[in-house]
Amino acid sequence: MAHEVRPAYLEITESTPSRFEVLLKLPQVGQQVFGLAPVWPDRCVDASAPSRELRGQYAIERRLVDCRGGLAGQRIEIDGLATTMTDVLLRIQFLDGRVQTELLKPTQPALVVAERTSAWDVAGTYFALGVEHILAGVDHLLFVLGLMLIVKSGARLLKTVTAFTVAHSITLALATLGIVHVPQAPVEAVIALSIVFVANEIAQRQRRGMGDAASPGFTARRPWLVAFVFGLLHGFGFAGALAEVGLPQVDIPLAILTFNVGVEAGQLSFIAAVLVVMALARRISWRAPHWLAPLPSYAIGTLAMFWVIQRVATF
Repeated sequence: MAHEVRPAYLEITESTPSRFEVLLKLPQVGQQVFGLAPVWPDRCVDASAPSRELRGQYAIERRLVDCRGGLAGQRIEIDGLATTMTDVLLRIQFLDGRVQTELLKPTQPALVVAERTSAWDVAGTYFALGVEHILAGVDHLLFVLGLMLIVKSGARLLKTVTAFTVAHSITLALATLGIVHVPQAPVEAVIALSIVFVANEIAQRQRRGMGDAASPGFTARRPWLVAFVFGLLHGFGFAGALAEVGLPQVDIPLAILTFNVGVEAGQLSFIAAVLVVMALARRISWRAPHWLAPLPSYAIGTLAMFWVIQRVATF
């Protein structure tokens, strides 16, 4: 579950004046479904009985709602959200083509429907989702950390991170736009395997540092190439997360762009935090005991191998 954000998704589409088709996608664990429900304004009544379909990872609920006078200026709240750790992506599409997209959180479980929305609203929502996904995606962060442990030169690290960014931006766009279709389960397994590969490279590098006469590993010689190749895979993983959340039908390019920018912002903040920790360790002249040297590579590799086995078992 290292890569999962799994927010809920609420889509409200005005099909005829003041009548709205409602689709609610709730995370499902086993047979249990997150107990979240929209609380409608007083002017709204059900026009059809709600239906629910269990799909394994998500439950889908559909209904029709009549709201005399429309939803503009009305308050919609997600009951139960304040007691969870998940988010709800809310998308409202009006009959005239206007779209409002908001990210509701446990600390802010309600919103007032706006009269008009701007592109900045969509951009802000998907930027926040991108930051949240990368910072909650331990597998992606471990891969970046592994690269940082191999590449210690500032210029080479910049080139390596740039290659990773370019690669996952390409596949994120291709997969989200439907140009390339890749099964998500194998992608997630290979993403975990990429972390095992990097962890092994760290371990081999440490062995060479202990007097082994072998030449530097491939990642140490061409870190930007390794980052680019595996970045393509990680981009498919990001696209899978974005697909699970859902995309606005009329704001897809902006949503993809700002989600990717959010991913980069979160990734750069993680790299900055690691560099600060490394700088502090050098400043206080702390040296780990010799026997602790292999710990990072084996910790990263063991956890990643567990993910490989776990994800392959779900095929």
